[in-house]
Amino acid sequence: MAVGSVLAFWAIAFLLIAVPGADWAFTIGAGLRGPVLPAVGGLVAGYAAVTAVVAAGVGALVAGSPAMLGGLTLAGGLYLMWHGVTTFARPAEPSVRDEPGTGLHTFLRGVGVSGLNPKGLLIFLALLPQFTDPADGWPVAAQIGVLGLAFMATCGVFYFCLGTLTRTVLDARPAAARLTGRFSGAAMTALGAWLLVDHVLH
Repeated sequence: MAVGSVLAFWAIAFLLIAVPGADWAFTIGAGLRGPVLPAVGGLVAGYAAVTAVVAAGVGALVAGSPAMLGGLTLAGGLYLMWHGVTTFARPAEPSVRDEPGTGLHTFLRGVGVSGLNPKGLLIFLALLPQFTDPADGWPVAAQIGVLGLAFMATCGVFYFCLGTLTRTVLDARPAAARLTGRFSGAAMTALGAWLLVDHVLH
């Protein structure tokens, strides 16, 4: 597979990751509540699942079925709204973070945030095939896998830095931490509502 194709995709992927969205809001909220690694691991695992779906050709089937895509959009929007409302209602308190057993819970929430995002699936469907070459010695599914790995690695590094920075800066500022937590919750709620409204209108 051509290195130039991977680098070109990586540049676009970095720009997409750097744009604030549901992943940002989740990472910031998770960074305020506890260790960042489970949250980032969950996001990356969700994108791994999306990559596998696209590589297997299932993604195109979902995108071509209004009923399936509509169901995924509703599930993703409702999940983001639920997560956003609970984050807004119970913002992080630096003094009570790191409760036992929260790592797996945070990981699973991260999988839901990235894996249930229909916009993420559609972005992968639109982008990944553009950087593959059917005439290449590698199968298209393998090329998509490599591009997905590039996206996941960039996602992991970027969000780990974002969550760590959030945790470090706001660690000794409980009032600012609560405000930031409520903001991230409101952002996820708004994004979930936007998904639902966009689905209804289209």
